[in-house]
Amino acid sequence: MKELDTSSIRFSKLVNEKLEKLALGFKRSKKELFTQMVDYFYRSKKDPSDFGDEVLKRELSSGISRIISFIKQQEKDFLLPSYTDVGLLKIAMAQSNDKLTKIDTHLTRESEVNTALLKNTKSIIGGIRVLINHQRQKNELKEQFSELLEYYIHSREEMGWTTANAKKEQLIEHVRQSLNNM
Repeated sequence: MKELDTSSIRFSKLVNEKLEKLALGFKRSKKELFTQMVDYFYRSKKDPSDFGDEVLKRELSSGISRIISFIKQQEKDFLLPSYTDVGLLKIAMAQSNDKLTKIDTHLTRESEVNTALLKNTKSIIGGIRVLINHQRQKNELKEQFSELLEYYIHSREEMGWTTANAKKEQLIEHVRQSLNNM
């Protein structure tokens, strides 16, 4: 039975070999490949004998122009503001670094001052301890001297006028010796 929509075309063996290679390469039948080629040339309105294909060149050129204008618009809309923002960020970071450097220098100086104050405070505390010890020793000496004076007064009062001079000398010597021992 013959198909009604079947037509035949004659072409050389060389063209048939090329068509078979193309069909094998695209994994289609020769008939299917031929139908798709006809559809392609019909839709694209291309002339298969025109290897320069001016229509294709114009379409490619206009496509490239559209892509370039799109890229330029993207640069204007996104890239240039980003570069501007990055420049502002660089300036802000430089200013921040300057301020942080100044703060670091100030804190270093303050640390040195605090260290010196700490040393001075320790020195003053040591001096105060020495003064407290001297004051304590002074108070002890005053107490001992007061006890000695009271002993001398009490012993002198007990002696009276009739006591021998030797005993008086002995009392005086005892008080002097006690003062020297303090």
